[in-house]
Amino acid sequence: MAGVGGKSAVSFSVLKRSFSLRGSPRSVLTGGRRSAQEGRLVARPPHPLRAHRHPAYVCFSYQDSMSETLRTCYVYLNQTSRSFAAVIQALDGELRHAVCIFYLVLRALDTVEDDMTIPLEKKVPLLHDFHTFLYQPEWCFTESREKDRRVLEDFPTISVEFRNLGQEYRDVISDICHRMGVGMAEFLEKKVASMKEWDKYCHYVAGLVGIGLSRLFSASQLEDVEVGRDTELANSMGLFLQKTNIIRDYLEDQQQGRAFWPQEAWSQFASRLEDLAQPQHLSSALSCLNLLVTDALRHVPDVIAYLSRLRNQSVFNFCAIPQVMAIATLSACYNNPQVFQGVVKIRKGQAVTLMMQATNMGAVQSIIAQYSQEILQKVSVTDPSREKTLCILNLICEKSLSGAALSSRAHHISPVYVSAAMLLAALSWQYLNATAGPPGGADMQGH
Repeated sequence: MAGVGGKSAVSFSVLKRSFSLRGSPRSVLTGGRRSAQEGRLVARPPHPLRAHRHPAYVCFSYQDSMSETLRTCYVYLNQTSRSFAAVIQALDGELRHAVCIFYLVLRALDTVEDDMTIPLEKKVPLLHDFHTFLYQPEWCFTESREKDRRVLEDFPTISVEFRNLGQEYRDVISDICHRMGVGMAEFLEKKVASMKEWDKYCHYVAGLVGIGLSRLFSASQLEDVEVGRDTELANSMGLFLQKTNIIRDYLEDQQQGRAFWPQEAWSQFASRLEDLAQPQHLSSALSCLNLLVTDALRHVPDVIAYLSRLRNQSVFNFCAIPQVMAIATLSACYNNPQVFQGVVKIRKGQAVTLMMQATNMGAVQSIIAQYSQEILQKVSVTDPSREKTLCILNLICEKSLSGAALSSRAHHISPVYVSAAMLLAALSWQYLNATAGPPGGADMQGH
């Protein structure tokens, strides 16, 4: 799990975000940039990793039994997501279809929010009421000019498959859609001023995606009830991805007239956010950048705690891969002048290696520790956020190197899943090659 006028993040990350001065948020799921407060239930005993079919069968042959409308939904999934489609199709059982529909619903919502040609007097009611359209068989919207407008024009195909889902899935999707639409509308004409508002914006466009996905995982019974109930950890999963996207995309957003860096942060170092891109302000720009990276890193202990609870392999891969991509991206961004001069991307080979490695908790903790150490090596003695950065890096290293958080999954990785990881890496390599911009890299989500 985009932004409102902004960014959004959908695998936990996997919608890509976009924030704008006009201000609406996109979701993580849908591609924007891109929670938990309920009580704790007694979790059922962890179930062992299940045996799985060959990954090629998982990804492709299940389509043989799909309805025509569901087939069309997967066509739209592949058309609107360059990276999320592969990870969704590797999920187990009925969860695969639920997450596919969840993605497309939020993609449609995000398309409304992102369309600058829709006047506010029409857009705000659309965002508020969007969840009700799920139960209106004929509703569609034909006035969008966005590139993904097909999901609005043919929304009846998506909504009929939504209504074909089990009640436990429909309740989650409808609720998250409603809450996200309200949040997007709130930020349509509102700048992200304080650090607290930054968290709130990222919650609306990405944290809610994490919460919704977690509830779907639990509803499918592939994960324990506690995974869906602990919204604080799920929210952190989304916020970490969304903040990474926002930090990385400073220059792109500025060039497109969008602003997602919180004023409370940048105003400590510049009179205007755009001044940070000026060579004479590089020192101040790096100080602001490092402050925001430090703020994003505070979510990593929650990411480790969340991932350590997962027991289903397909869900683990789905959640872990975007997170390791994110910390690799933050490491590349930290104290890097290129954030203000061009595009910061991790190398394609590096991305594929991370996808292949991030299949168990021990490997994920090692990756997190590795990139935390890389950031540590770059912390300047004169950086204003130095003490906070060192403190959170120390905590991350404790969590990532601690054997206490390791789950039993580290000792039970099926060869089938090594094969699945390799297949996913190969698919992702194709996506990265097909969508590559400047030579040398791909972003954390393969966009």
